[in-house]
Amino acid sequence: MTAATERPDPPAGDAYDWFRRGCALLDGGNPAAAAHLLAWAAAEEPTAHSIREALARALFDARRFGEAAREFEVLIDLAPDDDYARFGLGMSLWRLRQFPRAADHLAMAVAMRPDRPEYAAALRQVRATLAAREEAGLDRVGRPDERLS
Repeated sequence: MTAATERPDPPAGDAYDWFRRGCALLDGGNPAAAAHLLAWAAAEEPTAHSIREALARALFDARRFGEAAREFEVLIDLAPDDDYARFGLGMSLWRLRQFPRAADHLAMAVAMRPDRPEYAAALRQVRATLAAREEAGLDRVGRPDERLS
């Protein structure tokens, strides 16, 4: 890198190498390092569904929930019928305390794949949180019209 405003040099290899190494890091329990490599791959191949999904998973596992939500939204834009992307977006929004939007996406994931018990369990938990907040008189956090910043 020659100036502070320039992007650093890419890691060795190409997008496929970055994807494979990133997935290995993710599987090995190092989501932050995985996200770094997978971001390079996604920049190189922005419409590659498998790369974007791995990046979204890595960001979620690295507790970078806002960035994970944005990646899951990209996946939904690429494939609106992707139940896992809906689930991942719902889970990310849940962590961001955007409960109504989380419930919406989790409900879509459940409707698409009613055979996935983890989808239904997450939806029940988010709906229970919404009910408890309403019963306690707390403001609804994350109205459906809010977008990620």
